[in-house]
Parts: sequence; C-alpha cells; structure tokens
Amino acid sequence: MLGSTAFVFPGQGSQSVGMLSALAQDFAIVRDTFAEASDILSYDLWTLVQEGPAERLNQTLHTQPAMLAAGVAIYRVWVEESGTQPDFLAGHSLGEYTALVCAESLAYQDALALVMDRARFMQEAVPEGMGGMVAVLGMADEDVVRLCKEQARDEVLEPANFNSPGQLVVAGHLGAVQRLADAAGSAGAKKVVILPVSIPSHCSLMQPAAERLAERLNGINLGAPKVPVVNNVDVKTPSQPEQIKSALVRQLYSSVRWSDTIRYLARQGMSAVVELGPGRVLTGLTKRIDRSLLAMAIDDPATLEQAMDKI
Repeated sequence: MLGSTAFVFPGQGSQSVGMLSALAQDFAIVRDTFAEASDILSYDLWTLVQEGPAERLNQTLHTQPAMLAAGVAIYRVWVEESGTQPDFLAGHSLGEYTALVCAESLAYQDALALVMDRARFMQEAVPEGMGGMVAVLGMADEDVVRLCKEQARDEVLEPANFNSPGQLVVAGHLGAVQRLADAAGSAGAKKVVILPVSIPSHCSLMQPAAERLAERLNGINLGAPKVPVVNNVDVKTPSQPEQIKSALVRQLYSSVRWSDTIRYLARQGMSAVVELGPGRVLTGLTKRIDRSLLAMAIDDPATLEQAMDKI
C-alpha cells in the first residue's frame, strides 16, 4: 500500500438482492462472515441477502445488519489477500459502525446486535407516516438550509446528509418535507426526490432513539481504533471510547457531514478513497467532492484485483 488510502463504507440504500455473490464464490470468508451474523441474529442472513425478497431485505431491521456484514466481509477479504490495512476508515451513517468494527474498536458480534437495536429504536421513535426525507439536487447547500428554516413552520425540517456539493438530503415531519420539496423545485433545484423511507434519519425527531441508543451503548465495550475512524458528526478521529460513543449517539439526530469527511481525508494526504460495499454510491460522491482523489469500489473479484493493482 502507498500509505495514502482510506476505506469507506456505505449505509442503508446500497443493499441489493444477490450482493457479494461473486465474491463469496471465490472467498470463503464472505460466507463465514455472514454465518457469524446469522448466529447472532437467529435467522439466515446470507439466504435473505441472496434470495430476498427485496421487500424484506429493505426493511431497516434487516438492512442494517446486512450492510454491516457486507462491509466487514469485503474488508476481511482485503486484509486476507493483501496483508495490508488502510490509513483511515470512515462510514456513511450506518457505515460508521462497519468502520469501527474493521478498526477493531467494536467487536463484530456486538455491532450486529447493536445495529439491530439501533434500527428498532429508529423505527419506534417516529410513528409510520409522520416523517419523511427528500433529496435536493442542483442547489447550493446554504440555499437548501435556508429553505429548511423557511418551510419548517414550527415543525422539524433539518439537513440530514451533506452528501456532496449540490446534493443534500433533508429530514423531518412529512408535511414540512413536502413543503420543502415544492419550494426547492420553484427555487431552481435540478431535481427533487421524496425518498421511499418512513424513518426521518439524522434530524431531531431521532432524539428519543438517541437516548435509547446511549443507554444501549453503556453496556458495550469499545477500544481505541487501530486505524483512525473519521466520524460523521464532528469529522474527527476520536480514540477514547466515551468520545466514540458520544459521536454515535449524536449521529442519530445530527447531519452526516460526508462532503467534509472526504475533504478531511484529502487534507490528511489521502490519494485514494476506496468504497467497500455493494453499489457505487460513495464512489460517485467522492468524485463530485474532490476530483483529485482516486475513487474506487470493491464488491467483487474483478474490482478487488483492480484495487490491489492500484493501491
């Protein structure tokens, strides 16, 4: 490794039925990683991931452990095949838990049970049909933030994900989200998409879930990461367990500062940002945030070989 590579892990939304099937054919550790998860979860996670149905895989309670297992599995393949580790790790929302597992700060078994509870806390925090999320593309971030303040009208309406310049996701009460969607279209947004989710993540409606998560984290042992993990909420790399737990709690009701995360990695001298997980969502964001970075993804044998050749 060149000493200038960060690995990043996607969150919910990147999952798909059949993901990692090609990688599992060549590397037994993929199936082994999912088997470990199945023992903890008390259902066959690999069969769900490979056969679906998609509706079940896309349920938050199943998506979060599935994405965690996928990221850990790919990382294990990388370490097994290359014998090297990256210089930094980061994850988008749920992906931060994957990064902490790969940094050996959080035990895999603990993380699986934790994200399943996290998903349940999130679902139970806001009644079905009360909250929503909308992606606004083609507007300056500050203009979307201003629209949030204008359209909130005593409801919650807050920036949830600063994904890349000109791509911001907003979360809050459903009525406020719909008002913002209408206003953004009139204000010049190139595209406005109401997201098909029932949980308004990363806004203050998640405060009740965050309180429950804080209690849950009290019973979890965390260690200092062996690879620095850039967190979502502060864009820092804390090493003390209590600091890491605090960031995970605040992440639930705070914005995911992904653009700032990629810029931080660039300032630390990273030349490559490699996405470990199904899909290419984070790879596309990296290219839009900083074109000087080599952006790659690993999710099958071919992309693994390409990455090993380049970094």
